[in-house]
Amino acid sequence: MKDWYEESFGEDYLLVYKHRSIDNANREVKRMTSWLNLPQGACVLDLCCGTGRHSLALAAAGYKVTGVDLSEVLLREAHKLDVKQQVNWKQSDMRKLPLPGGFDAVLNLFTSFGYFREDEEQMKVLHEIYRVLKPGGRFIIDFMNSPYVRTHLVPESTREDEGQQIQEHRKIEDGFVKKDIEITAVNGEGKARHYKERVKLYTYEELQHMLQAADLVIDDVYGGYEDQDNYEEESSKRMIFIGHRPN
Repeated sequence: MKDWYEESFGEDYLLVYKHRSIDNANREVKRMTSWLNLPQGACVLDLCCGTGRHSLALAAAGYKVTGVDLSEVLLREAHKLDVKQQVNWKQSDMRKLPLPGGFDAVLNLFTSFGYFREDEEQMKVLHEIYRVLKPGGRFIIDFMNSPYVRTHLVPESTREDEGQQIQEHRKIEDGFVKKDIEITAVNGEGKARHYKERVKLYTYEELQHMLQAADLVIDDVYGGYEDQDNYEEESSKRMIFIGHRPN
């Protein structure tokens, strides 16, 4: 039986999350590269790259980029967007990467972590990040901020797009943020499509401990991509960990 992340990142995902823009990715990459202070031509891994918005922005900024994702559908879209064939795209589970070491930086963005039921499986991801980084290489792990999510979770929402009605139901249960998505044609034709999402709701302290257990050093933590957006436990929307693999 397939897990949720093997089912949900398909054609309908492109509809549900179509609001994520290239312009935002360009601004976010500009901020990331200022944090990482990478030289031009540095080798960067975008781990769980999706449709490649950030990979392409990094390539345009002069970096050698590899984008990895499990979803064949999302990688297909990434190939379409990569008209200059600037990025090396790979399909893979993030727990076991078909890549050698030597990356100058690894990016894991917009809560592409915590997908698995067991902490041991999440640790495999962190160990892979350590393995593929060269000594002194930098990382960014961008995760949701759990206190903010608990306070601001919207239980239900409905919208229409491209002739489809998208209903999303959200809850916190058993230490996970869970979302049920139902998509139906506005005209009533066809069957409803159902998807699930489930992400472990890690705290700052828990992620800090996990990174340390993977021998990754935390240098800074930010709460977002705006200037002076330092991490505040109760008010920040995100926890963006910046760090490095020790020499």
